[in-house]
Amino acid sequence: MKKVLGVIPSRYESTRFPGKPLVDIAGKSMIQRVYEQCAKANRLTKIVVATDDKRIYDHVLDFGGNAMITMDTHQSGTERCGEVVEKFEDKDEFFDIVVNIQGDEPFISPDHINKVVEILWKDDQAEIGTLAKKITTKEELFNENVVKLVMTENEGDGEPRDALYFSRHPIPFVRGVEENKWLDKADFYKHIGIYAFNMDDFHEIIQIEYAMLEKAESLENLRWLSHHFTIQVAEIEEDITGIDTPEDLEKVMKDLN
Repeated sequence: MKKVLGVIPSRYESTRFPGKPLVDIAGKSMIQRVYEQCAKANRLTKIVVATDDKRIYDHVLDFGGNAMITMDTHQSGTERCGEVVEKFEDKDEFFDIVVNIQGDEPFISPDHINKVVEILWKDDQAEIGTLAKKITTKEELFNENVVKLVMTENEGDGEPRDALYFSRHPIPFVRGVEENKWLDKADFYKHIGIYAFNMDDFHEIIQIEYAMLEKAESLENLRWLSHHFTIQVAEIEEDITGIDTPEDLEKVMKDLN
């Protein structure tokens, strides 16, 4: 039986929404909602909130969750996950897979968490797993905050496909067609920002240097592709609602009411 560590990186400071992890959503904090959804995912052996803020740390312990204080110098959630893995291994606790779960998706489905884990669960040679959903609106397609990706051909067997590239720009480019008709001429996919890593590969991934493509697009996954790691992608049908700004929260609250 594989051991799977789920890590929820969580920062208090945020340019667009300071204090976001502790914001109240219908009686529960955002980070508590994320944690509880993770607890329903039966593929996760252990769940930890990784934070550099004592307020978040104390709050997680108060609702009965596991938390760990990490350094405040990390540039990404992946780096924060790396510190958590290192701390566990220093205590001789080892895992086969580590999953980086976004701390601002309070309604993430346990099925989605299980699905990204199963990419690596079924294939011992798989290095990185993630998720994608088909784009259906022009607004989403041309929104630079929605990360798009292109993949290898769909063989029709439901198996994961390999990511070829990620971009904030709509990809592929549909030549000779007006932009408002692109969705009729090609399939476009939105990247869902959850990652599962094979632990053997993860130790190397957190050591590799920045890549030119990563700097250009401000997308960490391009570092891994640039250094020849394979990212396998499973497709999901339901979207995952993330909360990046107070306006996003306001919309979510209206939907709940």
